[in-house]
Amino acid sequence: MALFGRNKPVVFDPYGSSRRSGFPIPRWLIILMLGIVLGAGGLFYAEENYLPPRLTPAESQRLQNRLAELESERQRLQGELDRTTAEAKSAATAAARQIESTRTENEKLKTELAAARESVAPLKADIEMFAEVLPPDPRGGAIAIRAANFSNVAGQLDYHVLLTRDQKEGKPFEGVMELIVAGSRGGRNDTVALDPVPASFASYRHMRGKLPLPEGFEGRQVTVRVLDRVGGRQLGMRVLYVR
Repeated sequence: MALFGRNKPVVFDPYGSSRRSGFPIPRWLIILMLGIVLGAGGLFYAEENYLPPRLTPAESQRLQNRLAELESERQRLQGELDRTTAEAKSAATAAARQIESTRTENEKLKTELAAARESVAPLKADIEMFAEVLPPDPRGGAIAIRAANFSNVAGQLDYHVLLTRDQKEGKPFEGVMELIVAGSRGGRNDTVALDPVPASFASYRHMRGKLPLPEGFEGRQVTVRVLDRVGGRQLGMRVLYVR
């Protein structure tokens, strides 16, 4: 029997009368939302205080354009480097070929020079023997005028003079040869001194060449003088005739 005359079911309510009616919010959802809010706030705080400032769309576009320019410049420089490297390799290859060609040509010239020296040696010996058997210079002197040949050719004096000296060792002789020509011009006798000719030799020297004569002049006799320098000391002298 009920206390008040009615039987009612007893319902367990842990929140008592403070529980509201309506749809309840789970505790885990509240905690999750609170975590999201705190995380977003922490991220915003970190971005504002510690991380670099965000770029605006315009700044981001300029940065991308700059990166594209730098990449294009890098590719251009890389292309130039590749071309320069290829050209350097090509030049090095050409230089190596040229060096090898020069070395081969040098060896060829050495062989030809050795053969030429072998063929010239007998001729040199013959010339030296010929110089030895020629009559001596009657006037003597440090430089001997062993033989000479002169002729008048088209207003010039064609000369061939053989000079020798006894001192075959030591420093070669350095001096000049002067030719004083006696002859006629316009029916009158005249004498002219031609330009000095440099002379340098160790033991002997064949002096060959042509020197201009005055217009209308024809030589008959030549005085050959050998000096240590122009206007210097006379070392040899001989008078010879023009053919």
